[in-house]
Amino acid sequence: MHTRPQTTHLLYLHGFRSSPRSAKALRMADWVRSHNPALVFACPQLPPSPTEAMALLRDLTADWPSQGCALMGSSLGGFYATVLAEWPRFRSSRTVLLNPAVDPARDLEKYIGEQSCWQDPEERFFFRPEFIQELQALSTPFSSQPQRLLAVIAKGDEVLDWREMQARYANCRVKLLEGSDHGLSDFDDYLPELSDFLGLA
Repeated sequence: MHTRPQTTHLLYLHGFRSSPRSAKALRMADWVRSHNPALVFACPQLPPSPTEAMALLRDLTADWPSQGCALMGSSLGGFYATVLAEWPRFRSSRTVLLNPAVDPARDLEKYIGEQSCWQDPEERFFFRPEFIQELQALSTPFSSQPQRLLAVIAKGDEVLDWREMQARYANCRVKLLEGSDHGLSDFDDYLPELSDFLGLA
């Protein structure tokens, strides 16, 4: 009987205007420390440029194994994780998407200009018009191995349309939440199931 390799590396990708200090990112870091301290856990601060973000992630994971990696991404990070899941390095990786952005190039057009970080309004950055084209260039076809992807979609998401997310990831595993919100304030309720899917336990 074939068993998949034990997960040894986990990459967490935060959303737009977020950071490694987001509630879910911190919760995942705590979970790893408590349950699997040997796991390599990375949650980098992503630059606002999608091209630069991809370059950073490529460099960060350059020496990661081709087996035993897992991905988790929230909102825009979920879009990025969908892109990464098609990279050769992550072609066999389990991937969890938390209220993933489906069309960030469309949705983020209204945010062109100076923005602040959710976790620290003093942290400012500029979201440039060319970043929209960079996002369009990243758009990916449907997953080549949809069974590796689990999308957690909240009907109570106040930012993204749950129906659009459900349609985009219809061929993947979907956990549809009747309520909740965009930030998944009830994230702890699903953490054991998600960790099991990713092979972290």
